[in-house]
Amino acid sequence: MSKTQQISEAIIKQGMLPLYFNSNEEVSLDVLKAIYRAGVKAVEYTNRGDAALTNFKKMVALRNAEMPGLVLGVGTIKNMQHANDYMAVGADFLVSPGFVPDVAAYCVSNDIFYAPGCMTPSEIIAAENAGIKFIKLFPGNMLGPEFLTTIKDIFPKLLFMPTGGVDTTKENIEGWFKAGVCAVGMGSKLISKKLMEAKDYGTIESETKKVLELIGSIKPAK
Repeated sequence: MSKTQQISEAIIKQGMLPLYFNSNEEVSLDVLKAIYRAGVKAVEYTNRGDAALTNFKKMVALRNAEMPGLVLGVGTIKNMQHANDYMAVGADFLVSPGFVPDVAAYCVSNDIFYAPGCMTPSEIIAAENAGIKFIKLFPGNMLGPEFLTTIKDIFPKLLFMPTGGVDTTKENIEGWFKAGVCAVGMGSKLISKKLMEAKDYGTIESETKKVLELIGSIKPAK
């Protein structure tokens, strides 16, 4: 199995991809520990600030030392500079808010999992034609499950994951899976600024566990 396929399988198996950023290195590491304890095996750290790269290096070191089986990716990759910087420090996969053609070409030719953010059929077609198999529907709350239901038949070979405004409720998650997603991206609705500010890692862990169990009960069996 290719590296791209392995990452894809890990995200599909988990049924969700938690994503977060915190400028504080210690908080970033403690959140990672909490969600790993909850059973998370694939996570996206968001490239959102000056501290992101330094924090991510520390997260990779922590993973290598203490977290077997965890794949660590980076989101908000907007150009090749970002892609190179993060691959150099050990990122397992890359995610973008939009479709970045040169990043897609680089990832496809080097067997690196890449999920570009797409909002229109034109963007999805461009990504598919570039060899991408896994599409991040972004922003998920603007598009809604109906959008995917409407376009899914045009893209039978693609995998879809909504990100942005996906809620932790059964109703919301179920709506997406019924529409045909393979996973959901979970950001601030799961790992909120408030919980990070309070350093409430116990709640982050229990909420993550709850969502993983909920998804396990909703997800169609393969």
